[in-house]
Amino acid sequence: MTFNKVRVEAIIGGKNISLETGQIARQAHGSVLVTMGQTEVFSGTVQGPLKAELDFFPLTVDYREQTQAAGKIPGGFFKREGRPTTKEILTMRLTDRSIRPMFPDNFRREVQVYGRAFGYDGENNADVLSMVGCFASLGISNIPFEFEMGAVRVGMVEGELIAFPTEEQRKVSDLDLVLAGTSEAICMVESSAKQLSEEQMLDALEFGHKVIGELCALVAEFKEKAGKDKDAFVAPVADPALVDAINGYKDALADVLRTEGKKAGEVAKSELRASVIATLTAGMEAGDALNAKTKEIKNVYHDLENLVSREAVIGGRRSDGRGPTDIRQITVNPDIITRNHGSVLFTRGETQALVSTTLGTPEDEMIIDGIDEEYRKSFYLHYSFPSYSVGETGRMMGPGRREIGHGMLAERALTPVVPDNAKFPYTIRIVSEITESNGSSSMASVCGGCLSMMLAGVPIAQPVAGIAMGLVKEGDDYVVLSDILGSEDHFGDMDFKVAGTGLGITALQMDIKVKGLSRKILEEALAQANAGRKHILREMLAIVDRPRAEVSTLAPTFAVLKIPAEKIGFLIGPGGKNIRAMQEEYKARISIMDEEGNIKVFGSDGDKVRKCAAAISGMCESPAIGSRYTGVVKATRDFGAFIEILPGVEGLCHISELAEGFVDKVEDVVSPGDEVEVVVINVDDRGKIKLSHKQTLAAAE
Repeated sequence: MTFNKVRVEAIIGGKNISLETGQIARQAHGSVLVTMGQTEVFSGTVQGPLKAELDFFPLTVDYREQTQAAGKIPGGFFKREGRPTTKEILTMRLTDRSIRPMFPDNFRREVQVYGRAFGYDGENNADVLSMVGCFASLGISNIPFEFEMGAVRVGMVEGELIAFPTEEQRKVSDLDLVLAGTSEAICMVESSAKQLSEEQMLDALEFGHKVIGELCALVAEFKEKAGKDKDAFVAPVADPALVDAINGYKDALADVLRTEGKKAGEVAKSELRASVIATLTAGMEAGDALNAKTKEIKNVYHDLENLVSREAVIGGRRSDGRGPTDIRQITVNPDIITRNHGSVLFTRGETQALVSTTLGTPEDEMIIDGIDEEYRKSFYLHYSFPSYSVGETGRMMGPGRREIGHGMLAERALTPVVPDNAKFPYTIRIVSEITESNGSSSMASVCGGCLSMMLAGVPIAQPVAGIAMGLVKEGDDYVVLSDILGSEDHFGDMDFKVAGTGLGITALQMDIKVKGLSRKILEEALAQANAGRKHILREMLAIVDRPRAEVSTLAPTFAVLKIPAEKIGFLIGPGGKNIRAMQEEYKARISIMDEEGNIKVFGSDGDKVRKCAAAISGMCESPAIGSRYTGVVKATRDFGAFIEILPGVEGLCHISELAEGFVDKVEDVVSPGDEVEVVVINVDDRGKIKLSHKQTLAAAE
């Protein structure tokens, strides 16, 4: 069989990248193999038939990294990949957020995009290449997706910006920035940073956008050589008479949109919409015609609602009466859950997060396994969004893609200020449950997460706060909004989340719906976010001004010690016998941190932790001649007594060394169970220890 292969390649960002089609998945509407180094990523795109009943765009993005790509076999009993990993889900979200706004308005055919890492070389990460493959597969398909797009990861090592950083470079980078867009504009940003300035972030965005421009040129060349004719798509046009009729409610809708309170506003809007539908369908009999008419009215009404909302903002009126830079009222209730190691109820307007910090041991670290090298995380944040937070019913299931994405954004925002594990050897888990929501619950999780760590006694480097910014742009007129509501996110042109300290940015997430955003607007948005972030920090610090000096009494206490590396096996014992026995005796958890003999002991009882650490030090100590111990007589013989001087370490005190002068019987001086002072007088080549009680008596005189 012959294949009609098409391949293009270019050096972009210092890396050779190629796009290929025509050999794999030829029945897909678009399929691409993206290669960089020895990392190969496949993307396939298909669309389904038109379903007239749909009133939304059913786009699905999937991405998987099966372990054979890196020459590995999955762990677990079944030896097969299970549910998507966090990294895979985040990659799906990055791709979805990039392409969803770029489809034609009112496009309703189902589209599925599938990405998979075929090969991974351990150097060139597959996630961003999957995004590039998705954009290219849409570009060469018959699906009416007209844009050339690109995606790039940008790092910063020793102040230098790097495109497509290697895995080793990412470990030392001060920036992990992923952005996607067209040659004209950026449309999606996701970033974590080590307290970088706004100017540095803007420079990184411009640097990344230049690389995107080169990728777009490569995709355009690819489309020219391998692209299919696009399916014709004409957006449905509403009946002009119906539009005029609904526009007659513009003033009434403007009044309704000024209703205070999220729920009250929703009720008012719902009542007005119901009135409009009833009026415009009066006299129609139940059936398909009525259903179609009702659906059309709802769509036109929705468009009018967006228009009125945007006009109000441009005119200087936000629905809750705030000015563009105003932040909603903030309330902080510390230690709200007594049994948590640290907890806070953080409320900003009608958005509220109940956030807790729990301190654990090294055994509580999260093991991350996949095609990348396995590693452990001692800090992680979990976010949940129950349906009651918005006054709705719903099934309580595992975390969805949105919850995982919001949780990771908050985790990235806080990670740069978490103390080094060597200095604070706890595993830290933050749980944020959104109890009310009206915009920016992920940023409430950042603020609550920071406060709960401070209340738990975690010595963070700097307090962190987060804020969600918005934008409404009509022609040359625009308004940048601070601390946006859910409705402002919905009808606005930008959702721009910024988290950081008073020193700089730690996380950035941006989704842009307009097709051009100047550096001037970005500078203004970042400056306004900086002011808002510092205002929120002041409100937080007015209640919790610094981390507590001590961790919660409910948290595990710990001791750190080091034993000779050759004693690790002795501490563990055959089949783990020794370490298990000590953990049971002292009700503590013993963690061997490395092969150099660094040990950590955790437990809820501080006295037992200290005794356990002392016992470990003792049993792993190598007795030296002249060392003095208080030992316990374990057994007596005619020739002397066996005395335990350290846990599991015994020596022989000969009868002649028990006392001054002649000793007839060992039992005349000591009996089993007695505590006696002894001195080590000899250690032979086989490690056998000789002790003297007599020398301690002479020293005492």
